[in-house]
Amino acid sequence: MPKAAPPAPAAAKKPGKSAAPVTVTMKQMAAELAEKHDLAKKDAEAILADLVTVTTRHLKKGARLRLAGLGILQVRHRAARMGRNPATGEPIKIKASKKIAFRPAKELKEAV
Repeated sequence: MPKAAPPAPAAAKKPGKSAAPVTVTMKQMAAELAEKHDLAKKDAEAILADLVTVTTRHLKKGARLRLAGLGILQVRHRAARMGRNPATGEPIKIKASKKIAFRPAKELKEAV
């Protein structure tokens, strides 16, 4: 039995009420790609999973990823710093850390 497609977001919303954004999963993206490029869904899912694996590997090495039309992914280092516990106001030391930063491409900014 085939799975039913997820419900389409409502076209008109009542003013003043903000709805939660629609979440698109990797499986849904794979299904779209499979249909558009005449692939099996499992093949499209495998390609997306490999994309995540390759992206992770390059980011761990410290590389910067430029995805044309999408943007740039890179690891940024955050220095250790002093902060405050919001409940008690007590000063605490925050350890140095790494974070993944995304800078959208001009094409993506203009499209959204």
